Amino acid sequence: MAKIKIATDWLAACAGCHMSLLDLDERLVQLLDKIEITSSPITDLKYPPREGVTVGILTGTVNNTAHLEVARVMRERCQILVSLGDCSVLGGVPLMRNQVKMEDALRRAYVETESTVDGLIPRSEELAQPIFARPLDQVVKVDVYLPGCPPSADAIHFVIGELLEGRIPVLKDQVLKYD
Repeated sequence: MAKIKIATDWLAACAGCHMSLLDLDERLVQLLDKIEITSSPITDLKYPPREGVTVGILTGTVNNTAHLEVARVMRERCQILVSLGDCSVLGGVPLMRNQVKMEDALRRAYVETESTVDGLIPRSEELAQPIFARPLDQVVKVDVYLPGCPPSADAIHFVIGELLEGRIPVLKDQVLKYD
């Protein structure tokens, strides 16, 4: 039987969700008998293959024009899109940036921080441009939501297991338990 292809990427996030994915430990190794991870932020291959994947997993908030493109490409190239973690599902901490004017946020980040010397706000057409931060489903269609900051390895394992069985996961009870 052919392996199920999975691609993953992160947007505006702290990497905690991908750390939870790695926290599957031995279960991740066992899953590799059934899945092929085609691309991820922690591998050399960063983009889902053009021929597509069965499952796409995105973490983080859509926070700039590059994130917008990553989300659109992932949606285009996957059959089932999983929104993983509170930043992706709800907007999370990066949504707080929406409370201030963009220019003020950039000035604080690049000029006024205590560790900055002779700061300058980067301006280039080659750089991603900041946009109003928002959860993933406000940009593309999402099929499965797994909240948590970060979601537990057990919850991630449950979701992947259900998808491997051809079922859309129903998240309730112990799957959504937070310690």
